[in-house]
Amino acid sequence: MHDALAMPGLTLAAALALAAALDWRFGEPRNAWHPVAWLGTAAGALGRRLPAAPAGRAVGLGALAWVLVVGSVTLLAAGLQWALLQLPVWAAVPLLALALKPAFAWRMLHDEVAAVESAFAQGLPAARTQMARLCSRDVQALDAQGVRETAIETLAENFNDSLVAPLCWLAVAGLPGAWAWRAVNTLDAMWGYRSPRWQWAGRCAARADDALGWLPARLSAVLLWLAGGARGIAPAALVRQAALTPSPNGGWPMGAMALRLGVRLGKPGVYTLNAAGRAPQPADTLRALALGRRAALIGFVLAALAVAGWGPVWVGHSPAPGQGVEGWPGS
Repeated sequence: MHDALAMPGLTLAAALALAAALDWRFGEPRNAWHPVAWLGTAAGALGRRLPAAPAGRAVGLGALAWVLVVGSVTLLAAGLQWALLQLPVWAAVPLLALALKPAFAWRMLHDEVAAVESAFAQGLPAARTQMARLCSRDVQALDAQGVRETAIETLAENFNDSLVAPLCWLAVAGLPGAWAWRAVNTLDAMWGYRSPRWQWAGRCAARADDALGWLPARLSAVLLWLAGGARGIAPAALVRQAALTPSPNGGWPMGAMALRLGVRLGKPGVYTLNAAGRAPQPADTLRALALGRRAALIGFVLAALAVAGWGPVWVGHSPAPGQGVEGWPGS
């Protein structure tokens, strides 16, 4: 066979490697060309009237809208994956990479957090303004220490949401898995806020994000632990820190980051992670970014290995013994 379907795992693993390189080199495409921006526009239009419904009806309508959006995205990704795997490998790999790349956003997250530290050169107000681009909390009352804590927390929590979770679901279900997570996480950001307006209509979006983010959040903590080298984190200490946050998932990567750096992180009046740690300094933001880069590299490698090994399972095709594909070993 000359099409990529003969060895779908290796094809998608190669596409992931190329997508990772594209992400690090170019970052995110403009909104006009970004599928997540299109998804956000569609979800915004669909969800405009959901919060106005009575409580009981809003829960059902919110769940129905969630199924419609996530189901549509997943089916589109499945159809695209199937079509691209019919192509020769030389065409399938770059096209799959282009389809996969928008499902994760590591370079953008890395650079936006780095820009917070750089903004301190222009003063605390500039750092606050940059930080406000990355989180929903009010940063105007934060001092320099609070801004750095928030930046490092944002890096850790979104390391899971923006990278590890899509890689995890890619390994489980291929391109449809990665894009299903991206849809789930986008809807949580738009509809899942635990606010009076969305407390009913956004319930399904919030709960689904918690459920599907459960495993990736813990894998994120493991990756940050592995990226730190020889100095380990006691599992019991990490479990204690993770339990301090209201989110069932956010405390895992944030707690791992706090323990690994030896710094104190927190949200005023809500939680404090690694309370015995020191206040973060400018160098700690740079250390957090370096730790994230190493953890991201490990995550990409492990995801590629998993996809290469399990690809034929979720595609539903396994080549006969000795059957290969032109361009791959064994063809």
